[in-house]
Amino acid sequence: MSRSKRIGKAGAAAATVASERVRQAAVRVKPFASSARAAGGRGVHKARALAAPQVKSAGKAMENRVAPKVSAKLSSAAQRIKPAGPRRRCWRKLAAISLTAAAASAVAAVVRNRAKPDLATPGETDTDSGAPAAKMPDEKARTSAGAAVDRQVRTS
Repeated sequence: MSRSKRIGKAGAAAATVASERVRQAAVRVKPFASSARAAGGRGVHKARALAAPQVKSAGKAMENRVAPKVSAKLSSAAQRIKPAGPRRRCWRKLAAISLTAAAASAVAAVVRNRAKPDLATPGETDTDSGAPAAKMPDEKARTSAGAAVDRQVRTS
């Protein structure tokens, strides 16, 4: 028999013996592996039970302390980068103020003219007719030099 055949048979026998020993070791270790897996599962459950309240309190702390600061920073950054809007024309406001001022001055003029006492005395004369001006209760009947019946003064 050649040397390589002898080594080949010895190697095959050694492999058979080694595989048998591995099977025996697996049979002995299997109960320990099962209990280790169960113990690991219990440990993971315990660790999760202990970590959950801590994670919850950390989340609340972030929500109450950090989140408002981050939110404020984001809001201020948004305000800084926001482009300016188009300028609003305030002509409507100006028109409303002008209209109100005109109406108020018209009301003041009407009140002033109604409260004005009759200045014509019986001794005065009207320049157009040369006759004395008559004092009449009707306001439209009163006229003076250069004034029309509707109280508008003519300049020419």
